[in-house]
Parts: sequence; C-alpha cells; structure tokens
Amino acid sequence: MKVRLTASALALGWALAVLSTAPAAAEEGMWTFDNFPIARVNQTYGTRIDQAWLDRVREASVRLRGCSASFVSPKGLILTNHHCVVSCIQELSTAEQDYVANGFLVATREEERACPGQTAEVLTEIVDVTDQVLAAGTGLEGAAFAAARTAEINRIQDEACAGDSRFSCQVISFYRGGRYGLYKFRRYDDVRLAFAPEFQAAFFGGDPDNFNFPRYALDAAFLRAYENGQPVATPNHLTWNPRAPQAGEPTFVSGNPGTTQRLLTVAQLERLRDQQLPLQLIQGSELRGRLLTYAASGDEAARVSVDPIFGLENSFKVWYGQQQALLDPAFMAEKRAEEAELRERVAADPALQQRIGDPWTEIEAAELAARDLAVPFRQIVTAAGGGSALYGMANAIVGVAREREKPEGQRNPGFDAAVARTRTRLLEETPVSMDLERIRLGFWLSKTREYLTVDDVRVRTLLGRESPEGLAERAISGTRLDEAAFRAAALDLNVEQLVALNDPLIDLALRNADQAAALQAEWGARVGVPSTRAAERVAQARFAVYGDNQYPDATFSLRLSYGSVQGWSYRGVEVPPITYMGGLFERATGAAPFNAAEDFLAARDQIESRVVYNYVTTNDIIGGNSGSPVIDAEGQVIGAAFDGNIHSLGGSFGYDGSVNRTVVVSTAAVTEALRKVYDQPRLLRELGVD
Repeated sequence: MKVRLTASALALGWALAVLSTAPAAAEEGMWTFDNFPIARVNQTYGTRIDQAWLDRVREASVRLRGCSASFVSPKGLILTNHHCVVSCIQELSTAEQDYVANGFLVATREEERACPGQTAEVLTEIVDVTDQVLAAGTGLEGAAFAAARTAEINRIQDEACAGDSRFSCQVISFYRGGRYGLYKFRRYDDVRLAFAPEFQAAFFGGDPDNFNFPRYALDAAFLRAYENGQPVATPNHLTWNPRAPQAGEPTFVSGNPGTTQRLLTVAQLERLRDQQLPLQLIQGSELRGRLLTYAASGDEAARVSVDPIFGLENSFKVWYGQQQALLDPAFMAEKRAEEAELRERVAADPALQQRIGDPWTEIEAAELAARDLAVPFRQIVTAAGGGSALYGMANAIVGVAREREKPEGQRNPGFDAAVARTRTRLLEETPVSMDLERIRLGFWLSKTREYLTVDDVRVRTLLGRESPEGLAERAISGTRLDEAAFRAAALDLNVEQLVALNDPLIDLALRNADQAAALQAEWGARVGVPSTRAAERVAQARFAVYGDNQYPDATFSLRLSYGSVQGWSYRGVEVPPITYMGGLFERATGAAPFNAAEDFLAARDQIESRVVYNYVTTNDIIGGNSGSPVIDAEGQVIGAAFDGNIHSLGGSFGYDGSVNRTVVVSTAAVTEALRKVYDQPRLLRELGVD
C-alpha cells in the first residue's frame, strides 16, 4: 500500500520507541491470523474476540495491488481508499472527462468500469510449510541453493493451486526466514470502479497535510468484484456501521502491511542508513523536480502527472522519515543493545550456540559485499527502466525469450504459468503517457551514466554513442510496445526473432539482459543467499530465547492489529483524536491545497457539521495498510485507514504507542457524503443505510 503517512517531521523530531526482540507490548504488532493474541486483547479491552470472529474478518478482507480493502456488501462491493484507485481513475479519464478532478459518479451498476490490471484476493487458507522449505537446498551453496529453494517453493504453490485460475498461491517468508507459510487466495481479476469522490475531496490539504493530523479528507472509494460478467456473491462481508466512533473504544485493522524492517540486524540497518536511503532520496528528489516541471507545462501534462507526483512525494517522505529514525543515536544504540543481548543469550547456551553459530558475523560480511555491489545492482537490475511501463514490458518479453531458449529441464520452475501471467498483463489495454515514459527512461539512463561513469562497460553497452536523452527519445518514439497486439505477438518470439523486430526499446532491454543477469548472479552468491541462510538462524535464535509469542515483519500478507481511538500529546501539545465535517470549511482557505472541493461547497448547508470526519487510533500499521477496514469489537466496519501521523514515519523499524497513530476516514463521513454531497442512493441502499 501507500499509507500516506507527512513530513513536518523536520520540526517534530523523532520520538521512536524501539521494538524489542522480546514479546510485543500492548497495541504493538502486525499479527498473522493464525497467531493473533486473542487472550491478551480480550483481557486488555474486555472484548469477546474468538476464532469465529477472526474467520469472519479474514473472509471479508481483500488484498488489492499494493493496497488493502474489504467486502462491505453481499454483492461484491469493496471499500478502499481513493489513493489506492487513483491510478485506475486516471486511466479511465480523458482530457474531455477527467474523473480524477470531477469524481466518478454513476447511477447504475452497469456503468461501473473495469480497472485495468486490478485484482482482488481473499485469503482462504494458511498452511505451515517451514519444514519443506528449510529442507530444500540442504548441503548446497550459492546459485544451486537458491535454485533448490525456488524449485521447492514453486512446487508447493503449484500443488496447492492445482492449476485452478480462480486461486493464487504464495509461499511467504516470516521472521526473516524463521517460518514459511503457504497462503492460498481466492482471486478475482475483474475489478470495476463503482464510486470515487473528486481528488480535492479525497486529498484536501494536499502534501502539507500528508502524514499529519487533524485531517479533513474523504480518502475513500468503492470497487466491485465481478466474475463471468456478474457481481461476485460475497455473503462473508463486513457490516457497514455509520455510527461515530468513541474515544477509547477498541479498534482492529485488517490489512496487508507492505514491508517493515524491525528484525534486521545492526549491520543491515547501517547500510540502509548509509547507502540505500541516501541514494533513494537523492534520485527521488531529482525525479520529482523533473515531473513537477513537466506538470507545469500544460493542462494535459498536469492531468497525467497527478498520480506519479502524488506517489513519489509520499515515498520521498517515507524514505526521509526512515533515514531520520536511523540517524537517531539513541535509536541505533538501543538496536545495538538488543542485538548484543540476544547474542549473549545464545553464547550462554552451548547447545544453542552450536546450532545457531554466528549468523550476525555472516550478515556483516554479506553487507560489506552489498556496499560494493549495491549501486550497479540498483541501476542495472532493480531500477532498470526507471519506472517506464513500456521498458518493463520489453524487459518481461526479453526475459521470457531468454528463458525459453534454455533446455526445458533447466528453465525456472513454473515457467509456463509465469508466461501465462505475463501474457495477461501484456494484453491489458492500459493508457501510457509517452511524455512520462521519455522522462523516466531518460532519467534512468542519465543516472546510470552518472553513478557508474561514462567508461563503465555496462554504461557503454546501454548507450553506445548516444546521449541518455537522445536514446530515450528514440526508444520511446520508435517502439510499438504501446500496442497490445504487438506485445502479445512479441511474447512468442525467441531472442533472434526479437532482434529482427528492430524495436529500439526491446533492443535496449536485450542489451541490458546479460549484464543484469551477471549482477543478479553475483548479488545472489555474495549477498542474497548468505543473508537468507544467516537470517534463518537469527530467527531460530529469537524463537529459542524469547519463544513464539512474537509477530513477524510485514510482508504484504494479511495481518490484524489492535488498538483504540486515542489522540496523543507531544511537547506539551494535546492532539484530539477526532475531527468533524464542519471543520473542513473552517480549515479551507480557498487556495490550493486548502480549497474545499466544489461539490462539498455546494452541499455545505446540507452537511451535518458534527459528523465525525477523520479520527486516529493506536493501531500499528505501515505502507500497504491503505484501505484497510477499521473494525469495531462487534466485527463491523467503522472506517478505512488511509494514513499515519508524522511519528509513524519511523514505523518501519519500531513502534511507539504513545505517539504512533493510524489516521482513518470514518464510515459516518462516507455515509454523509454519499447522502448529502454525491446523491448516491443506490450505494446507500446496498450498504443498508438508506
């Protein structure tokens, strides 16, 4: 997800309590559904959570691409955040009909429109496959170890789904390799937009309010899952409750937090602080400048740039917040103390010491290798194409062609299924801004030349005698990859046939393929495999010392957190937990980004001013939780999480319940807006609140 957590952090400082390797304190933790601390929650809040309650919530929770959501009606209606679907809204928009600016409002279900590439997944089964995965690759090293692990994981996944396209199966690593779980999902590929407010209503306050509170944002939207052309029947859905939440009441957030790094070793945190985050910040800042310059060049440029700029600004603030947390001497001192304690506990137990060895030193060696490889690995492998959608397609086509040329027994496990998934993605008719493609591709090529230098053989392979900007212009202007039929046909070609196409973007991907493969192999041998094997033993050490009552790092897998509606105090300032809809008009200045949406201004006299708009809770969330349902003790939905406060920016590394907060748009506000602002009786009836 992108939880739009905002960066007045410059002035606020970084009060971040560190996650202990010991069992989590109250309200901390993104718990898996098969290890939720039911007894602790019931004792703390006086609730009556049981397994049936957990099953109902799990069956109604939805994973979108990059975000979370929930079924809220028996007819496949899905509640999520507006910012989770803004890319879809933009793809459905044209210069003549801008749904981002004006909102997507339809009177009938037949007018709902498909979101290209969107999927909705519901977790149906969890199976512990730790023993099978850990046994794979025993006695092997380097690439052979990685291949054995991959083969076993693919075997488990393929066997679980048995070729049924209605399901997707994923083996997920938990506790940095200490546990592995097979997660089986019911998958829906036809997901349509049902309702979205104007961008200005969803993102009132813009970048200055992002990651802050008080907030006045209607960051909510509705999708619908379809199958065989009909809405999906979803008897397992959350009941919509439009009541106002009360301060102090318990809340639960069910969603798919993307990535946390609370279990990394000190050596890994130090490289993240010293190398990875600074590079992301520098390049992100420069790319943002290029996108803003382009957006200012005309109305159409501004329209197509909304989502890219929105996403990049959000990411930039997250990176900045993470770096500030890692630059805090007290924070790093605590992490070192935690690690030292665990290592001492292991050393004091000879049997455990013999079983675990010294994985921390092994990770330190891998991190030294990573410091040497990280920049070329980023530029040539992980950041290749710079986010250009068309380059991504070219790279996928080239990858399939190269793999197909291997003898069948040497191909990656699951090759045929991977080709089928690639074909589905390539056939999607997704609008592409050629101007933005040129900017992204040219930026990547120029930064690769800058960081690796002109004389680096990999740079010469990419550029030849061309400039980065000249090559980007030629490749984007000359490619036919913007045609779905051409993409599908190219996917069936071998490398020689791809060369014969003389498509400049495919040619660029072909030139990069060998050097990217070489870097991937070196990274795997020197960094990836050694780190994986060592991290598994660090996890086993934690289990041995602290027991199993721990939650794993986030892995974009379904989790449940618990907390309560509660404000916070910082440096003598009390921040109340709730805002009201009338406060929007008091905060509005008429000047962007504090200009109230036109539809809200038109309905001002009809809106009940004391309806709860946004509120904050102590739930532990991170990016990926955007759109997560916020649920009361009865299992009813009372809001959708859309952000965190400024103190949450270090949440990747630790949780401080005194100041970390989740920001929620209330179902009360969504109901009021559907009734008074947008005149949506159809949706209100479906939600049971007409």
